[in-house]
Amino acid sequence: MAKKDYFLILDTETTMADTVADFGAIVVDKKGEIQTSCSVLVNGVFGHDPLFYISGEPASSIWSGQGKDRRFDAYSEMLANGSRMLASVTAINRWLDKAQATYNPILTAYNLPFDVDKCQKTGIDLTGFTRRFCLWRAAFSKWALTKNYRNFALQCHAFNPPTKFGNMSFKTNAEIMARFILNDPDLPDEPHTAIEDVIGYELPILQRLVNTTAKKDYLNPELSFDWRKVQVRDHFKAN
Repeated sequence: MAKKDYFLILDTETTMADTVADFGAIVVDKKGEIQTSCSVLVNGVFGHDPLFYISGEPASSIWSGQGKDRRFDAYSEMLANGSRMLASVTAINRWLDKAQATYNPILTAYNLPFDVDKCQKTGIDLTGFTRRFCLWRAAFSKWALTKNYRNFALQCHAFNPPTKFGNMSFKTNAEIMARFILNDPDLPDEPHTAIEDVIGYELPILQRLVNTTAKKDYLNPELSFDWRKVQVRDHFKAN
């Protein structure tokens, strides 16, 4: 009998110091059934380093300075009502060690290099997970350039604003990809809190991917994201 595959899906919310403030992870099987989970604010980071924000963003934006303050208040409420707890980096690493020993899962995240980098800078140790792949790159390679996906992006108006160089691309982020996978254009925006993003958005993408794709294909280290391949001018023509 073939050995059962498990997957550790990871997400982080970060600070202006490039450290992890909110850590969320689940271990699931191919059916999407959650075996174990970890959802914590990182002690010594949350409330110490300011949450990530982008200077000059409109006040209504989640990534504005005001949005940063709203997110901090929301996290503080989570601590108060018990839906989040503070945990040390050591405690997170103990959970990861146990998950590795119990399930030997394949590590993934939507933009895995980003999350691995922030974890490393925080002291969260992911080196034990030798089997890994980037969920964004795998989903991009499987679906982003298909006619169905492009029609869905058009239906959802899923387009990035033009850059200063006039380049405009259609979106392939976890929000739009999850809406496509679930065939739900009305799926709300990601809350950009770690465990909620994992369960509501990354998990359905992973489940569809691993059940419709050969393992050798999604584990392919050559898979990459290339924004040049999703330029609007190359895929959408005037009638």
